[in-house]
Amino acid sequence: MRRHRESHVGDRIGWLRAAVLGANDGILSTAGLVVGVASAEATRGSVLIAGVAGLVAGALSMATGEYVSVSSQGDAEKAERELERHELATDAHGEREELVNIYIGRGLDRPLAEQVADQLTAHDALGAHLRDELGQTEERRARPLQAALASASAFSVGAALPLVAALLAASAHMALTVAVASLISLAVLGAVAARAGGASMLRGALRVLVWGTLAMMATAAIGHLFDVNPG
Repeated sequence: MRRHRESHVGDRIGWLRAAVLGANDGILSTAGLVVGVASAEATRGSVLIAGVAGLVAGALSMATGEYVSVSSQGDAEKAERELERHELATDAHGEREELVNIYIGRGLDRPLAEQVADQLTAHDALGAHLRDELGQTEERRARPLQAALASASAFSVGAALPLVAALLAASAHMALTVAVASLISLAVLGAVAARAGGASMLRGALRVLVWGTLAMMATAAIGHLFDVNPG
């Protein structure tokens, strides 16, 4: 018998969010830094040093932020699991009624809801409550280290793109070259992320292009304001 297989966005939402956020921040923050320093007429060496420093600091910051954030989520999930375990040990009847009412609310009549609750409780009482009462599943459980590594890696890859553009660009057009290359990269990333999430690729590309353009304009303006070679 042929098995029916489905792929849902929810199965990959955790790592997808961290990876897209990291790559987007890597491109945008590093490109903004490079464009700003280049617009101030700094030397190529100064621009590259600033960009590399931004890459390292940004990657570590993203990893730390994701780890702390997802760890907090994990702590909350753990506390909820311990609470459910305690309630199952001290009020098994009340917990059974909670499951029964949940299944009735989803459309089952009471006899069937009681039968389902009893069978799932016999199989894995804690798992049934975590899944059906709290929405916790193994697939969506918080994984701090995975999120931190994905975010830092994606940030580093994204940040490398404007640095390569700066390295290859002519000195006189470095800011413009980096800005254009970075905006193209952002548009591609936005489209791919939208496609992976089941959304419109055009909308995904446009929304990062708008904010990316504003960021480049702002940093370029700051760079011109603090021109290191006025005259």
